[in-house]
Amino acid sequence: MKYAVGVDVGGTNIECGILDELGNVLIKRKYPTKPERGVDAILESIAVTLEQLSEEAGIAAHDIEVIGLGIPGLVDPEAGISLRAVNLNWNQVPVAAKLRAITGKPVFIDNDVRMYVYGEAVAGAGRGHDYVYGITIGTGLAAAFVQRGEIHRGHNFMAGEIGHVPVDHGTFACGCGRIGCLETIVSATGIAKQAQTRIELGEASLLSEWFPDVKDIRSSDVSRACLAGDDLSRDVLEQTGRVLGRALAWVVPTLSPDVIVIGGGGALAGELIFAPMREELNHRLLQDYRNHFAIKSAELSDDAGIIGSALWALHQHKQG
Repeated sequence: MKYAVGVDVGGTNIECGILDELGNVLIKRKYPTKPERGVDAILESIAVTLEQLSEEAGIAAHDIEVIGLGIPGLVDPEAGISLRAVNLNWNQVPVAAKLRAITGKPVFIDNDVRMYVYGEAVAGAGRGHDYVYGITIGTGLAAAFVQRGEIHRGHNFMAGEIGHVPVDHGTFACGCGRIGCLETIVSATGIAKQAQTRIELGEASLLSEWFPDVKDIRSSDVSRACLAGDDLSRDVLEQTGRVLGRALAWVVPTLSPDVIVIGGGGALAGELIFAPMREELNHRLLQDYRNHFAIKSAELSDDAGIIGSALWALHQHKQG
């Protein structure tokens, strides 16, 4: 049997795993990225980790067919280059060529969110669907579209940055330098920011009792307070869901997915966000669309990135 390696490279942690051809994770490991080490040291650490994992799993090196990496930021997957990954301090790095030189294996790279969504599309919540639109609600908000097993990347490989679509009446500053991007509301960061701002303006909340310094509030705390009966938290999550629903009302007619998969830490609020999102979305869609797609929570959790990276690498390698 042949195996594939999936690597999810983040600014904080790197997760590596060895998978079989069906996408089953046989063994994996997560460890700190430490971007300050530089790209060469990071890639060397990946190679060493994979060697250790293969030994522990009893898998011969020659049975590992390919390596796939998901990398944050802008990626040229055809050239195998990380164009810009701000949280790694990578610019114009030929990642695929460098790692291939170290390991001797074919290496395929792409954006980490595309790899996450590809994993969900072929082995997770999107399995069995031809047109999968996936969203990750994390520190920011990003998306990808998988059409019959192929990833839509768009011009310059930049498709999917839904988080930087402007929102009506958005007032928060975005990390991109603009004001009012969608992810300033629909993200784990945005959920916390909404609650923090309203408390600072004098609104009552359980959160202000729990956190003397409102800057310590996280999105998970907002969900917890909502379940405890906090009106402000409920309103924040409802507003977040409605704003996302309005954004998806543009996506559905444009791409016509048959399933929308939603994952990431911010999605752990579940129906507290999904219910108002669904209501807003259905209110804005033509009847022809309403009953022809499903909305599902992601199934693969933190493994989606390594599963997607490994299976995408296998897919690309088989295509030659």
